[in-house]
Amino acid sequence: MNVLILKLGATGDVVRTTPLLHRISGEITWVTAANNTVLLEGSQQNRRVFSWEEREQASDKHYDLTINLEDTLDVADFLKTVKCGEVFGAYGDSNGSLQYTENARHWFDLSLISFYGREQADRLKFLNRRSYQEMIFDGLGLQFRGEEYLLPGPIETGLEGDVAVATEAGHVWPMKKWAYYSDLKQELEEEGLTVNVLPKRSSLLEHLADVQNHRCLVSGDSLPMHLALGTRTRCVTLFTCTSPWEIYDYGIQTKIVSPLLEQFFYKRGYDERATTAISVDQVVESVMAQLEATGPGASRAAVQ
Repeated sequence: MNVLILKLGATGDVVRTTPLLHRISGEITWVTAANNTVLLEGSQQNRRVFSWEEREQASDKHYDLTINLEDTLDVADFLKTVKCGEVFGAYGDSNGSLQYTENARHWFDLSLISFYGREQADRLKFLNRRSYQEMIFDGLGLQFRGEEYLLPGPIETGLEGDVAVATEAGHVWPMKKWAYYSDLKQELEEEGLTVNVLPKRSSLLEHLADVQNHRCLVSGDSLPMHLALGTRTRCVTLFTCTSPWEIYDYGIQTKIVSPLLEQFFYKRGYDERATTAISVDQVVESVMAQLEATGPGASRAAVQ
């Protein structure tokens, strides 16, 4: 079977889609954003990866199934040029509007192109208790059984320690940036721990190494969180304005949910209250519990 996957970004969303690769048989072609190709390229003989700029190269064959997880017209327009049988996910109708297939409703009913409109979609998203993987797998007629992320090997950087802290939040979700990372770092260092704030790297594979070389990661709902989950690195994740339930924890994640989550759920502006609602003490306690679970010399599973 020939399968085309259209999932461009964000990078964390691309990473959390890779469990599908465990269950889809046949020849797989994946079109993604250029910066994400390094995370998908590997030695697998049955997989091709093209950047969005190279997308025309993906039109060289007929696909039995196309999985489109993007909710934009440009990707839907490209889909119209692809020879394929079944489509799962978003597509463009004859009027140039975005629609989505019935079997993809579990996910897209909660999206920006929801049939219910943005306000109701956000409400449904808040009420949802299924992980992203469960919703996508189920729509494709599969049962999610905890299949893990597939990631390449890292490029070593030499940065290592007990706790990695990812302090940055993208411009889309400024309220993801917790206000007390500096205080957390100080308190953990006073406990004799080596704490590193993750630096910006030129390569995602270096970023991957930075995460993997620590016993625990503290972050918001972000790419470093997904890299931790994909490398079996224990993590403490702060949810201030996005869904904690969509994230499958693989038995290694502690989720700290803001008491004000509902008030700021999926809001893209900024309110300081969202960034200060989780206390330092709560995070310290969770980090120490995660470190105790790893042991001082515990090793992590290798990246697949």
